[in-house]
Amino acid sequence: MNKKIILQDLGLKDYKNTWDFQTDLLQETVDIKISNRRNDKFETTNNHFLFVEHPHVYTLGKSGDLSNLLLNENQLKEKGATFYKINRGGDITYHGPGQIVGYPILDLENFFTDIHKYLRLLEETIILTITEYGLKGTRSKGETGVWLDVGTPFARKICAMGIRSSRWVTMHGFALNANTNLGYFDNIIPCGIRGKAVTTMEAELGKKVDLEEVKQKILKHFKNLFEVEEYIIK
Repeated sequence: MNKKIILQDLGLKDYKNTWDFQTDLLQETVDIKISNRRNDKFETTNNHFLFVEHPHVYTLGKSGDLSNLLLNENQLKEKGATFYKINRGGDITYHGPGQIVGYPILDLENFFTDIHKYLRLLEETIILTITEYGLKGTRSKGETGVWLDVGTPFARKICAMGIRSSRWVTMHGFALNANTNLGYFDNIIPCGIRGKAVTTMEAELGKKVDLEEVKQKILKHFKNLFEVEEYIIK
């Protein structure tokens, strides 16, 4: 089992271009797995982890409700935002500058074959990361992601998650609101959940956070939880 991960930070990158890139990496891995089984051989598959920031964009998961987008096409243009209906789980979310988006493209057969465990470890990665900043992140039953003050009238989401998997290969991932402009969430019903707010690390701490520092903490906890052998920086 290959527990090394190829790490790339794509910087600020268009959503569709990044989605296509993820798809190519996933398909490359799936093709190797199919070939291995057909030809009774064993070629090692790669694992990838992409960090990225996106220009303003709204994405709707495959089971999402379009009515949760509260803007029409002209209003999207006025906001300088784009919209895509995509192939991950979950409903609608927003990506934009100041948000840390992580896309692990892992062959889970290199780690464990359990999607539920995968999502819980992604959540735990973020929970442990924000704990280092004095923020108590928790899970909300039936609502994937990381939340603050669950079970109170002040429950608010700080990190959204949605994934896709094919033959145990993952894509898409998490979006941690670090220094994100919360105003853009007013244009959607985030994740299709009414009556619950969205927050950022900046809003909770009263100051901007260093995005590179947060990324390093994410990688540290991800490595420990997934028992990653090493990151190979590309």
